[in-house]
Amino acid sequence: MTRAFLALADGTVYEGQSFGADGQTTGEVVFTTGMSGYQEVLTDPSYAGQLVTMTAPQIGNTGINSADPESTNAQPQVAGFIVRDPSPVASNYRSELGLGQYLREKGVVAIGGVDTRALTRRLRDKGSQNGAIGTGNPDDLVDLARSSPSMEGLDLVARVTPKEPYWFRESLGEFSPEVMGKRLVSSDEKFKVVAVDFGAKRNILRCLVSAGAELLCVPASTSAAAILAENPDGVFLSSGPGDPAAVGYAADTIRELLGKKPIFGICLGHQLLARALGASTSKLKFGHRGLNQPVLDLPTGRVEITTQNHGFVVDVETLKGKAKSSHLHLNDGSSEGLIAEDARAFSVQYHPEAAAGPHDALYLFERFKKWMAEA
Repeated sequence: MTRAFLALADGTVYEGQSFGADGQTTGEVVFTTGMSGYQEVLTDPSYAGQLVTMTAPQIGNTGINSADPESTNAQPQVAGFIVRDPSPVASNYRSELGLGQYLREKGVVAIGGVDTRALTRRLRDKGSQNGAIGTGNPDDLVDLARSSPSMEGLDLVARVTPKEPYWFRESLGEFSPEVMGKRLVSSDEKFKVVAVDFGAKRNILRCLVSAGAELLCVPASTSAAAILAENPDGVFLSSGPGDPAAVGYAADTIRELLGKKPIFGICLGHQLLARALGASTSKLKFGHRGLNQPVLDLPTGRVEITTQNHGFVVDVETLKGKAKSSHLHLNDGSSEGLIAEDARAFSVQYHPEAAAGPHDALYLFERFKKWMAEA
């Protein structure tokens, strides 16, 4: 393999080997925990503009298949990929090609052989920061990292939102094991839902369809008037990448929808709903990304293990009088959900659809269905 480097904006350089596409790439260096789910990570639009570090040491041993992409266009979304030990062998029966071949074919720059434990510790201590991956001079890569744009103030939604509306009709199907079925109950009753696609994960949309939604997905720039003209039973605000403060046009649209239709938001949708209600958001030191994040459901006292992927957070104290905090992260007490009953809106910061990940929070899709039935 060709020698490659990961350079951080603080001047730290990690040596490894190139195992993806040739070239250089820049982005915010972040880490995510989880023994599996790397294909879902690669294709999750929320990772746009980021160089993603996998904390599990060996990545690639289950290969890549055509069924698991999480972006609706089935394409990778990350700016680059960082692993410790890229497996040269893919042994899973569902595998259609190896990870390295996939990255090369899709043009994703990746580096293997990196001490990801040391890198993760640095990101935890110093915070997420910009970086660059490439095979050139490490000093030049440091300069490249320092000159790349900050994640704060960056509207990445514009990169990943669809250009035209589309109907989404794919249900969970074979992805609905018995444990999922107990928490997500399909019925003959149908509800028309307009989903504002800020970079939606495919499994979120599948869950909505399986819960009974007839799902029309629209671009992030769609006006409130155009959404209401569809006469939906409810409005869904999807996940997506970047700084919610940079997507002011979306918060303005949501503000016009409040109280008119039941609203459910996930991840970026949660942050944008909060901003529409008048709350503020801020950047976390290194974010929450992984499959094992503990969250407390405040009304019930129940603890949920959740999948998360976010670098920004709602400032809970600014919600006072505007919405009730419904969920908190047990590691740091940060906002993981809100309910604005008068506005008929609720949201969560984490991913209840959890692909890959636990299914503890699928009840939220049932709550959305209940709110639409009662509207």
